[in-house]
Amino acid sequence: MAGWRRERRQLPEHLIAEAAANPGGSVAEIDGSVVSDPDGYVPAEAIIGCYLVGPDGHATGEYVHNPSFGPVHDDWARLESPDRWLGWLPEPAGQGVRAQLQDMLAGQVLDWAKVTDEPAFLTVGARSSNDPDVLTVRRAAVAVPFALGVRKPAARPEILTGVLTWVAVGLDMPGTRRDRVWLDFGMTRERAEELLQQRANEDSGTS
Repeated sequence: MAGWRRERRQLPEHLIAEAAANPGGSVAEIDGSVVSDPDGYVPAEAIIGCYLVGPDGHATGEYVHNPSFGPVHDDWARLESPDRWLGWLPEPAGQGVRAQLQDMLAGQVLDWAKVTDEPAFLTVGARSSNDPDVLTVRRAAVAVPFALGVRKPAARPEILTGVLTWVAVGLDMPGTRRDRVWLDFGMTRERAEELLQQRANEDSGTS
């Protein structure tokens, strides 16, 4: 919170118990028009500011304003890391994953999407007999932990979390590529990584 604008402000009574449960920390003021469940995923842009809490569990009277507060934006940084080869996905990878999410949301509007943890990757291939430095990729997969801001017509926005898993097989033979995508709401990254090998080995159909 270094550099955040500060002012004196009294902690609202309904947040006193929350402050007592977070000694030495802070209590966030959250934009309720974006986040309906403050105990769930909260994007950084939805935090208006924070009441600072002393080590005794009482508010210090100091309030800091979040300079990032405002419209929530997509964040694909963890997926599009230059340390990973994602040439089998559409470029840029984030837009390809976003398009899959939007297609699978059954008419809901996707306002924003964020990668919330390091994706799990799997690449399967064979080394060339002529050049051991050349790898022919046969199949590839990625499991992307996400948080989404979605809304239905005439309904308030919701935040959904889970994992999107994308598998492509037949990458080594032109014309035989097959893709399949799973959208698992509420799934953890750990569980998605456990399933990644199994799903990559399945004979997938076109999604």
